[in-house]
Amino acid sequence: MNVVTPKRFTIEEYHQLISLGFLKESDRIELIRGELMQMVAKGTPHTVCGSILCRQLDRLLGDVWRQAASRLRAVIRGQDPITLPNASEPEPDVAIARGKDEDYLIHHPYPEDILLVIEISDSTLIYDQTKKLELYAEAGISNYWIVDLNARQLERYSQPYQNAQGEFNYLSKQIYLPHQLVEIPGFEDSLLNLSRIFSVGATGK
Repeated sequence: MNVVTPKRFTIEEYHQLISLGFLKESDRIELIRGELMQMVAKGTPHTVCGSILCRQLDRLLGDVWRQAASRLRAVIRGQDPITLPNASEPEPDVAIARGKDEDYLIHHPYPEDILLVIEISDSTLIYDQTKKLELYAEAGISNYWIVDLNARQLERYSQPYQNAQGEFNYLSKQIYLPHQLVEIPGFEDSLLNLSRIFSVGATGK
């Protein structure tokens, strides 16, 4: 009996589909391990939380740059692609990448460019805690956060590793609550106040 297997795309083939117009931004598709995956529609709390988070991070890191121009510079990217070696080009809700926007005219950020990836989760929580977590750990993304709007807490993952069974995960997981401050990777003197972020989760799911 013949077994039907899904067509898997390389990143180059995926880009070609986009350039030829077969895939459009409105299609809300991302490439995960060679497969075209439909992204879940974002509800109002999810969207508002993403906007607030990007604005808060931009303000915090902008203050750092103005105070010490010689320090590490980074760009805040909201729902933009990152390119991973495991035939994946996800579009995390927020990513902090080294450098300036202009540095990514030729290609999207690679794992070595990325300081932090953030997914905002409500209906996608299990997917973000498993498939997305494994994807980012395998790619060597050092810092991964999940903003859990349901439980109103931040899950902070670091130190990616591979176990004896070949599975990828993070050695460290920390939980932060809405009244707490959390350090931004690469900018440890800058603290994100979670009360502003989770004011969204208190209004509904």
